Amino acid sequence: MSSVENILGRERVITALGIVAVVALSWAYVWTGAGTGMSALEMTAVALFPHRLADAGGGMDPSLPTVILMWWVMMIAMMTPSAAPLVLLYRRVLRHHDAIEARLARPSLFLLAGYLTTWLAFSICAASLQKVLQPTGLISEMMLWSKSAPLSAIVLAAAGVYQFSPLKHACLTQCRSPVNFLTAHWRPGVAGSFLLGMRHGMYCAGCCWLLMALLFVGGIMNLVWIAALSLVVFVEKILHGGERAGRLLGVVLIAWAGVTLLV
Repeated sequence: MSSVENILGRERVITALGIVAVVALSWAYVWTGAGTGMSALEMTAVALFPHRLADAGGGMDPSLPTVILMWWVMMIAMMTPSAAPLVLLYRRVLRHHDAIEARLARPSLFLLAGYLTTWLAFSICAASLQKVLQPTGLISEMMLWSKSAPLSAIVLAAAGVYQFSPLKHACLTQCRSPVNFLTAHWRPGVAGSFLLGMRHGMYCAGCCWLLMALLFVGGIMNLVWIAALSLVVFVEKILHGGERAGRLLGVVLIAWAGVTLLV
């Protein structure tokens, strides 16, 4: 067997490459505008107070399924990297439970599918809220960022306060410890893999849903805000000191909300 075949034969490498491919394709779709008719770069601006930016005027009215797909692919791009440690660990643990299944990608695929199904449910809710807000003038119909200082302040403050809540802490604890999560919630079989992924996705959504709501402030397709929130999620869930960083972010968001009402 060649060295290339040896590398490709390692299931963890194949799984990791699959995750990278999914994330890369998702980011590419977001970059093109995710079916909105404009590229994400055209809807990107660097601004602490987007409600003060001049509105481009006009608007776009993509169908609800298009908006749901936009949100879902964006969540896949943002959230999948932080779920990678669980997926990779699952393959390793599965090897000790079922050596035959461990040689196949199927269990890991179903785990990831369950995780992303939870984010599909979140995306349906977020897309529905977007369709409600756009006609009200609270967010720009064209640029998809907040046009209202009170709306921006409410979302910023709510996200900041939530960083200190017991629910946030409980969900983040599950997200930061894939070993403990698998020990507590392990289920056998393909259906078990899917349900395990869904459960982890629910913890992840419980941890991050108000952070994702910040996109209604900075711009749903604003690449700067998308990248910044992706980094925040990764730091909170993966890196050492992530919980402390999250609490510091909470203080910043609350202060930002207060300043937003003054400018």
